[in-house]
Amino acid sequence: MADEVVLAGIAGSLRRGSFNAALLREAQALAPADTRIEIVDLAPLPLYNRDLEDDGTPASVEEFRQALAAADGLVIATPEYNYSIPGVLKNAIDWASRPPDSPLDGKPMAIMGAGGRFGTVRAQMHLREIALHNSMRVMIDPEVFVAGAWGAFDDQGRLADERLRERVRQLMAAFGEFVRYAPGDPTLRWA
Repeated sequence: MADEVVLAGIAGSLRRGSFNAALLREAQALAPADTRIEIVDLAPLPLYNRDLEDDGTPASVEEFRQALAAADGLVIATPEYNYSIPGVLKNAIDWASRPPDSPLDGKPMAIMGAGGRFGTVRAQMHLREIALHNSMRVMIDPEVFVAGAWGAFDDQGRLADERLRERVRQLMAAFGEFVRYAPGDPTLRWA
């Protein structure tokens, strides 16, 4: 791995005013100088359908998988829908997890989320379970749960609370170190 850590950033919402997309942009801005987050858009991905795969994997899916494979790790900002992750995020994971060479296998991942009263706690727990199935290495701490997201961001889409900004800064610094620890070693798997 080069000195710079390159991360694929995924927002689990397609909404134009997504709080999780805003949270991901905050992570970009607050990441250490040696860490770069390249945001990957989920909108072009079709719904997973084995028939599409059998006919030749769609170009948008190939581009998505290549972006994940090229990244040193993943940062996912997820909302919580019905105690879980949104369908668009699950769909992206379904496409990425397909054999024979899943770009998720052994990939380090950090999770954060902005949502309602509990700040995506349940969605993040479910995402950890999904990551475990895909042999991903999930960083446990620090955790970022932005509760009451509708009041947590200012008019420019930045976190208004400096304590939350500091928590995101800590997450990104810790994740850079986490990614550097045994990079690419698929025998070190935990979630």
